[in-house]
Amino acid sequence: MSLTLTEPCEHLETIQKSRFITRAAPITSSAAAQAFIQSISDPAATHNCWAWKLGDQYRFSDDGEPGGTAGRPMLVAIEGQNYDQVVVVITRFFGGIKLGTGGLARAYGGCTARCLQGGTHTELIPLHRGRCHCRFADLALIQARLLEQGIQTEHECYDADGALLELAIPAGQFETLRHLLADLSRGHTRLESLEPA
Repeated sequence: MSLTLTEPCEHLETIQKSRFITRAAPITSSAAAQAFIQSISDPAATHNCWAWKLGDQYRFSDDGEPGGTAGRPMLVAIEGQNYDQVVVVITRFFGGIKLGTGGLARAYGGCTARCLQGGTHTELIPLHRGRCHCRFADLALIQARLLEQGIQTEHECYDADGALLELAIPAGQFETLRHLLADLSRGHTRLESLEPA
């Protein structure tokens, strides 16, 4: 099971007189990752290296450090800590002592791992997307039950007969919810999967 951060976290470390400020945050999109990177990158720093992972998507940057010594080790550390949906930015202020390629990779990877280890995290639960149409007579009861079950309504669209709800359902609860909705509505509400077959 993958983990993600519940809130941003920070780790400060000095290695051979260079100051490494590591900041990490949860993300839900590549745009959110880029916005975080831009918001905390310090133009006065020697380097602002970063990496992010969001499902099968990932990106990283060495920001002027020798190729493969910063962004890639940061991504490896994210994956090694079993994290997903996170972005990490390390701002380095050079202290006058060169670390060499191995030293840089260890510094960037190690700072990333320690920052994530110190953060508050939660398990990522795979979600199954589904939709159902509810009559107005059943809508309030169904919405209350969805809230009790921790099921997110991602989109609502109303028509003359009721509401079409698009839901994000923890994968293991899909069939249980299908039966619950049918019971609550006396067979009028049918849950359909929006996942590819």
